Amino acid sequence: MREPVDLRRQRILAAVQARGATRVSDLATELAVSVVTLRRDVEELARAGKLRRGHGVARPILPEQDEGHDQRQEQREARAPAPGADLDGGLDGGPIAVVVPERHAYLYEMLHGARTAFEEAGVRIALHIAPAAPGAEQPLVERALADGARGLLIAPRWRSLATEEADYAWLARVDVPTVVMERRPRRGSAVHSVDTVCTDHWYGVHLAVEHLTGLGHRRIVLAARDDSPTARAVRAAFAEIAADHPQVDKWAVALSSPRAVPEPEAEEAEKPLELPPLLDELGATGVLLHGDVDALMLVQSLRDAGVRVPEDCSAIAYDDVVAGLGSTPLTAVSPPKAEVGRAAAELLLHRLGRGAGAGPAHRVELLPTLKVRGSTRSAAYRDPLPSTPSAH
Repeated sequence: MREPVDLRRQRILAAVQARGATRVSDLATELAVSVVTLRRDVEELARAGKLRRGHGVARPILPEQDEGHDQRQEQREARAPAPGADLDGGLDGGPIAVVVPERHAYLYEMLHGARTAFEEAGVRIALHIAPAAPGAEQPLVERALADGARGLLIAPRWRSLATEEADYAWLARVDVPTVVMERRPRRGSAVHSVDTVCTDHWYGVHLAVEHLTGLGHRRIVLAARDDSPTARAVRAAFAEIAADHPQVDKWAVALSSPRAVPEPEAEEAEKPLELPPLLDELGATGVLLHGDVDALMLVQSLRDAGVRVPEDCSAIAYDDVVAGLGSTPLTAVSPPKAEVGRAAAELLLHRLGRGAGAGPAHRVELLPTLKVRGSTRSAAYRDPLPSTPSAH
């Protein structure tokens, strides 16, 4: 039975008076209510003058004669949060600037995870959407900092290595705690020491290749984009893994879409992808397709050419944003998108609580999973080579 509101608020008040500054999210967990409900209770108690609100915390009302001590205690909390409560004191101030590219469903799932973590901590975010143009993120970040942002969570588009490296210098100069989300800057670059949280895409490709070879597929094609850091990581990982894998006889890499390149207006980018002839030429029976929308379209192109999925060719998508929505739901490598966003937000909150320069930089990698659906099956057992005539 649901606890009466008045009783719940009495318990909140008693907990805060006994413990001092207490995180709203911790109280919500303890009382088995949502953070939104608990925050509303704290607001009502603060309005009644029974406690004081902070960013993500509730604080007791101390005696008036000790008001100076109370203020000094708040300052100490802001400078040096207590162990296990890194977020209590250091989060008062402006919003967190979050910068992501426009029309990017993959990164928007990460944004949802980050937003949840910030809301639980009672921290406001200011979202900035970067248009699809080289260098679009820099003026947005500069404007956000001028408006008082006290931290930066950013996932640059970086369609090409050139645009990525062009951003290194200014990104390294950002003077607030910064976490780069789902991007891994080049080793030894100016931003090598900036905190990053991303997916281990090598492991994702490994899962896909192991699944296909485990089903008996020996000739595999990767059809991948080439216009993002994720695409480049997937391509590099596939080339490394396929070349070294003892059960892969032949492999090839193709472009998943004629416009999935750093500069889609370039003349060479207009060549249409013809996956069925490539599979036929290689004798391939397995494909890994990056990303989801391209994967669904390529599976349709295979069917139009008379190549059945999965009867004639097993297909795995990489991204798992909409892979499960096809007429044949696609087996997919699923990066932990929301978890990457949450981990990035929590790392940034930790930096805000302890100070930007406290402790070494973090390079966090989370492992993807493989979701097996209806687009993969055991390979047909047939010799792809011509039969040798019998000797007489």
